[in-house]
Amino acid sequence: MATIQQQIETLRAELHRHNHNYYVLNAPEITDFEFDRMMRELQDLEQAHPEFYDENSPTMRVGSDLSKVFSQVAHKYPMLSLGNTYSEGEVTDFYERARKMLGDEEFEICCEMKYDGTSISLTYENGLLVSAVTRGDGVKGDDVTDNVKTIRTIPLKLQGTDYPKNFEIRGEILMPWSVFEKLNEERAANEEPLFANPRNAASGTLKLQNSSVVASRKLDAYLYYMLGEELPCDGHYENLQKAREWGFKISDATRKVGTLQEVFDFIHYWDTERKNLPVATDGIVLKVNSLRQQKNLGYTAKSPRWAIAYKFQAERACTRLNSISYQVGRTGAITPVANLDPVQLSGTVVKRASLHNADIIEGLDLHIGDMVYVEKGGEIIPKITGVDKEARFMVGDKVKFITRCPECGTQLMRNEDEAAHYCPNDKACPPQLKGKIEHFITRKAMNIDKLGPETVDLLYNAGLIRNVADLYDLHPQTLPRLSRIGQRSATNMVEAIRQSTEVPYPRVLFALGIRYVGETVAKKLANAFPTIDQLKEATLDDLIHVDEIGERIAQSVIRWFADEDNLQLIERLKVAGLQFELSEEVLSERTDRLAGKSIVISGVFTHHSRDEYKALIEKHGGKNVGSISGKTSFILAGENMGPSKLEKATKLGVAIVNEEEFLKMIEGENALINI
Repeated sequence: MATIQQQIETLRAELHRHNHNYYVLNAPEITDFEFDRMMRELQDLEQAHPEFYDENSPTMRVGSDLSKVFSQVAHKYPMLSLGNTYSEGEVTDFYERARKMLGDEEFEICCEMKYDGTSISLTYENGLLVSAVTRGDGVKGDDVTDNVKTIRTIPLKLQGTDYPKNFEIRGEILMPWSVFEKLNEERAANEEPLFANPRNAASGTLKLQNSSVVASRKLDAYLYYMLGEELPCDGHYENLQKAREWGFKISDATRKVGTLQEVFDFIHYWDTERKNLPVATDGIVLKVNSLRQQKNLGYTAKSPRWAIAYKFQAERACTRLNSISYQVGRTGAITPVANLDPVQLSGTVVKRASLHNADIIEGLDLHIGDMVYVEKGGEIIPKITGVDKEARFMVGDKVKFITRCPECGTQLMRNEDEAAHYCPNDKACPPQLKGKIEHFITRKAMNIDKLGPETVDLLYNAGLIRNVADLYDLHPQTLPRLSRIGQRSATNMVEAIRQSTEVPYPRVLFALGIRYVGETVAKKLANAFPTIDQLKEATLDDLIHVDEIGERIAQSVIRWFADEDNLQLIERLKVAGLQFELSEEVLSERTDRLAGKSIVISGVFTHHSRDEYKALIEKHGGKNVGSISGKTSFILAGENMGPSKLEKATKLGVAIVNEEEFLKMIEGENALINI
């Protein structure tokens, strides 16, 4: 039996790992309920056994979402987490504890929705937004001001005139359900990993380096707490109503109540009604309303005594597993899907649930006929979270992942560093062939809007297309022979295919469907290698020196161009007139002033954003690199350059160039070009 010390050390190790998965990787492996249970168990053990104190215990800090890419900013007021409870009894304890500490003084509770997004702190000076900082570790967070400014529900300039000169307002950045579903549909079509829930999607979006992509994600925000020296009211609820007048989005669900029963009425109502909200919620936040009383109640080491979060239990259902089917994607990735007895869950009937990969199946120890627990990840994506093994009676065989492709029978393969199995038969496996064509015609690729999956399937089954080049051999007179395609539709379809030859090179590169080459990576590669022939000849070293291109992507590109069938495909598409080089207009703006230079960007800039500087470096022939080494030509440094980078640059003798020097350099006016 494990000793107390071993139990504590095991819990600490597990919680550290889950903290990293949740806050850094944005890829949680366990539910919030399970995480909180483990944390509470550790807190109880540490309190009972102070001899095992550790200043680095997970109980001593708030989980961090810090990114090494963004500059860090210290919070004027620490952003502490709230204590969590899952029982009404603990809500009563919180209420009675506050009443007792306030000496039976009357108090009110502000009841709010607990939005399930990523926390943000906004600072306003003279009515203008000056900074937006993530929670980070509670003491300092990432400066994401540029990205937050793309969120339309966050005011850049306040309305009215009665707001404080300086104040901070905190809230939650959210991705609406509708945006989340559409984003995951697009990622699924590109065979990219799906976001588990809107919270992870919002957090990942907020850390993107390209603010235009952030803007396209249509994030939302609800604000729920104001701090400052000259707030208009003593009441927290009243301050929120003033904030609403200044242009902030404040939840209409917020209520101020005077009794414990009214608190429970609020909880019971929203436990059901929250499912009709446009954004994700996972509980209720209760705050003593008076700021004076909040100050009197004070804080523990981790959380305020005047607030608590009541978290809803995740809705789940138990149903029978009838079979497992396997889907083949356009890159050959095999996705196992559980076929279930229909069951009602979060307002919809669930019949199928993704099992993701072989490791998930093995971890669940699934058998056909098992009674399984189904939840909706983020209340949208059905997933199997467990098995009722006590109900296991006369069940079928243990589920074993298939070894051959369900479509073409080819032996499956699995790379050591990946969870998915793949069918390597990309030359003849029908779902892969059709999937590549369907990807090619999508809006973000070639945008052939007169074609769709059903038409692709029809053309494929008729033997008219086997790859994307075959599309450009279609003729209006041959298509009407097929059912459901008339003469006019055939003419429009062929014309839409012809017009796609005007699509620029970066999108054509994305449309080819090279594994791991998404829309953003395709743009990076096209800028670094202005023609497809230059990209074809690129070495591994050439590729990994391109900004954001790692070895996995580079190896995939090299493998794709090493395939003779792909080279023949490129030649056919060239004959069809597709664009395989950057336009003369784009090329005319390029120079070789930074040719051969490997440049690291660090700090905060005045004249351009980091993304704009990266684009300028590429336009003038330089290479963006992420870390400093002996091969680094120089560092483009703004304000608040990281001290570790400065130390390493000094040690290696790497030159540091400021904004003004760099801008003169690319204009050909600065001798530092010879660095």
